[in-house]
Amino acid sequence: MLFGPCSIDDALGAILAHSARAGETRLRKGRVLSANDVAKLKDAGIGEVTVARLEAGDVAEDEAAARIAKACAGGGVRVGAAFTGRANLYSEMHGVALVDAGRAHALNAIDESVTIATLAPFARVEPRRMLATIKIIPFAAPRVAVEKAERLLAGEPLLRVAPFAPHRVALISTALPDTKPSLLDKNRSALDARVNALGSTIVFERRVAHKTDELSAAILEAKKSGADPILVFGASAITDRRDVIPAAIKSAGGTIVHFGMPVDPGNLLLIGKLGETDVIGLPGCARSPKLNGFDFVLWRLMADLPIGRAELAAMGVGGLLGEIASRPQPRDPDAPRAPRIAAIVLAAGLSSRMGRNKLLVELNGKPLLRHAVEAAAKSSADPVIVVIGNEGDKVAAALAGLMVETVVNPDYAEGLSTSLKAGIAALPADCDGALVLLGDMPGVTSALLDRMIAAFSPGDDRDIVVATHGGKRGNPVLWARRFFPEILALEGDCGAKPLIAANGELVCEVEAADDGPLADIDTQQALAAYQSR
Repeated sequence: MLFGPCSIDDALGAILAHSARAGETRLRKGRVLSANDVAKLKDAGIGEVTVARLEAGDVAEDEAAARIAKACAGGGVRVGAAFTGRANLYSEMHGVALVDAGRAHALNAIDESVTIATLAPFARVEPRRMLATIKIIPFAAPRVAVEKAERLLAGEPLLRVAPFAPHRVALISTALPDTKPSLLDKNRSALDARVNALGSTIVFERRVAHKTDELSAAILEAKKSGADPILVFGASAITDRRDVIPAAIKSAGGTIVHFGMPVDPGNLLLIGKLGETDVIGLPGCARSPKLNGFDFVLWRLMADLPIGRAELAAMGVGGLLGEIASRPQPRDPDAPRAPRIAAIVLAAGLSSRMGRNKLLVELNGKPLLRHAVEAAAKSSADPVIVVIGNEGDKVAAALAGLMVETVVNPDYAEGLSTSLKAGIAALPADCDGALVLLGDMPGVTSALLDRMIAAFSPGDDRDIVVATHGGKRGNPVLWARRFFPEILALEGDCGAKPLIAANGELVCEVEAADDGPLADIDTQQALAAYQSR
C-alpha cells in the first residue's frame, strides 16, 4: 500500500488518511475521494492531503474483514456487514460461545494488519450479542495474509454458539435441625432464576435431612423422575470427598468426577455422575444472584457441553471473581451487542404525480413497493414496519407473505411527516435506531441496508447514516433514537432532511455501488426509464 502526502490535483480516487473539512462538509478518513470531494477541498483552500492507495497485492479493508469474518463463523453466528475495515460477528441464539483460542492467537500472529478480538471462551450469550470483531488495520491487508488466514480458518469454525437446550432439572436441599425454612426457600428462588433464564425448568424438588441415606434416596428418586441435572444444596459446605453429599452420590451407585474448582467464589463445587445423569453438589455462593463458579458449570450443562476435571481446571485463568466486584467479568452477559435497528418503509402517499397509486404498479413482475420492502425484510433490520394509508388494503395485500408489520396513517393526505411520525411511534421501545426507506425506490438493496447498519455507531459520531452515490446524498437514512423526538415534532409534507444539515458532525455517508439511493419513481416517465435499464 502506498501512503503519504499528495497534491489535491492528484488525489482523485485515493483513500483519505485523515479526516478533513471542506467548508461545511466533513470528509471522514477512509473515504475514497470523488471528483466532487476534490472540488470541495480545493474550494476550501486545501492543496495537499495525506492519502493511501492500494497496490496489486492488497485487499481493501472491507473485503478483507468480510472474508476473514465469514471464514471464522460457525453455527449460531451471524456476520455483520463490513465497514471501515471492521466486521462484527453476533450470536443468533441463547447459548455458550465456543472459541478456538489457539487459532485466534494464530490468526493475530499472521500479519499486523489482521486482528481478531473475541469474548472469552464459554461466555454466556444472547441473540444480537457481539461475539468477536475482525479489524483490518487501515486501509488494506496483504493478499497473502488474507489467504493465509482463510487457510488457517478452513475446516472447523473458529467461533460458534452451542445453544441452550431445555432441561428438566431436579433440586434437592438438605437441612439440619436448626436450618430455617427461609434458607431452603432461597435455594429454590435462586435456582429458579438461573435455570429459567436458560430455558429450563425445575420439575422435581425435595427437602431432606442432611444425612447420607435420606439424600441418597432423594437422588435416586430424582433420577427416576427423568430429571437431569440433579442439583444438591447442602445444609453445610462440602469439605471432603467423604462428606455427606459425595457419600450420598456414591451410595446411590454414582461416582465422583471432581471435587473443587479454581474459581472464586465457587471453590467447593462437586461434580458427580449417576449413570449418564449429572449430579452437582452446589457451593454456598449459588444462592447469590452474582456471577460465580456455578454459573460457568450450569451454562455448559444447559448447552449439553461436557464438564469434567479438564474443563474445571481450565477455568482458573479468569476465575477470580470475588475480589473485584465492580469489574465487568469476562464471561458476564453484559457484553457489547448489535444495535437493534428497525426499518420503516413509507408507503402511504397519494402518488399525485403518477396519477394512480405508483406503489401498486408492476415492476419486473411484482408491485413497485415490494422491491423496497423485500430488501428491508432480507436485511438485519428488525422489525420492518410499513406505513400505509392511500388504498391501504390494496397496499397491504401487495405485501402478502413478507414478515413485516403494517401501520395505518389516517392523516397521510397531510404530508410525508405524518407517515414518518406514524412509523417512529410504532417502534419497539428497545430500538436503537431506525432506517427510513421510501417505498418508491426499487434499487435499494439489503446489502446496502446492512452496510448502513454496520456503519451506525453513535459512540463514534455516526448517529445519522445516509446512503449516497457519486457523492450525492439520497435515501434511505438511518436515524439514532436520540433524534426520534425531533422527528415526531415535524409538520407538513416534509421529511427530516433539515436535521441532517443541522447535525453535520454526526453524519456518516455510505456509498452505494449503483444509483439505487437516488432513483425514486414519481412519474410515468421515470417508471419507463427505470424499466428500460
